[in-house]
Amino acid sequence: MASDFAFKVPAELEAALRLNSVHHYVTKRPWLDLYGINVRPVAPFGSTSRKAYVDPALLHRHLPDELLFEVFARMTPYDMGRASCVCRKWRYTIRNPVFWRNACLKAWQLSGVVENYKILQAKYESSWRKMWLRRPRVRTDGLYVSRNTYIRTGVAEWKVSNPVHLVCYYRYMRFFPSGRFLYKNSSLKVKDVAKIMNIRAAKADSVFSGHYTLSDEKVEAAVLYPGMRPTVLRIRLRLRGTTTGANNRMDLLSLVTSGVNDNEVRGPDEDILGVVEGWQDDETHNPDVPAVSHKRGLTPFVFIPFEEVETSFLNLPVEKMDYFVPG
Repeated sequence: MASDFAFKVPAELEAALRLNSVHHYVTKRPWLDLYGINVRPVAPFGSTSRKAYVDPALLHRHLPDELLFEVFARMTPYDMGRASCVCRKWRYTIRNPVFWRNACLKAWQLSGVVENYKILQAKYESSWRKMWLRRPRVRTDGLYVSRNTYIRTGVAEWKVSNPVHLVCYYRYMRFFPSGRFLYKNSSLKVKDVAKIMNIRAAKADSVFSGHYTLSDEKVEAAVLYPGMRPTVLRIRLRLRGTTTGANNRMDLLSLVTSGVNDNEVRGPDEDILGVVEGWQDDETHNPDVPAVSHKRGLTPFVFIPFEEVETSFLNLPVEKMDYFVPG
């Protein structure tokens, strides 16, 4: 027996309801969801037509939500951003604050849990996702690369004019959440250096380890060159991004080399940044190694994820990319 309150929706009204709700169902550019474009939550497709909703995806019918949650929990934040573009269900599942809380506490572990919670409530409206997108952070899923060039005059015998050479070299930095980083100067391409930029690199690879601190968008870093006359390299950087949350550029503000005494450094694992804290740019503790503030080779760093080191444009030879603008 039919209910007294049941009524039949006319076909014209049914079509109008569907047309009116189309802009809620379809996101024009879902990839922008990673960068803070708020997408209004919607009901499953077909709800306005009073029909029972059954998820047509075979994956969703056979994969429990608990397992899907575990899969997302093991993804990096940038992989979750890509996964949120797959479908509406994944997008709203990934908006769970638990995923972004874990990512934030790992990225800013040097600040401590209590300090991160204070910053979360004071600046980011208690939203871990907003904190991840808006708060400056160094990326640990790739390499920061600075490409520098200069012209060197060659020598040619029995000729009126001398040749001119365009020399290209790179500065590489890889950061870790623990406050350590790796530094290397080399003429090798990105795809070759990425294989040796790790903590267990051999001495012959000339990969040096140092420490860094992050305060807002400013990065203070220091690395020690061991040897008969130990030399410390002090680096000041400023984080920025081409888009919100990218953090894919670092401006090199200053680069200073100066000497340290042997009794100031106990070993290669010494926190050299704490030793040189408060030093002036012209300060040195070894008269044989003067302090030098370098004015060349200060090209901004560009971030290259590990999955793109083989195809990066920075692998191009000098004759194909004689001039590089990082943007």
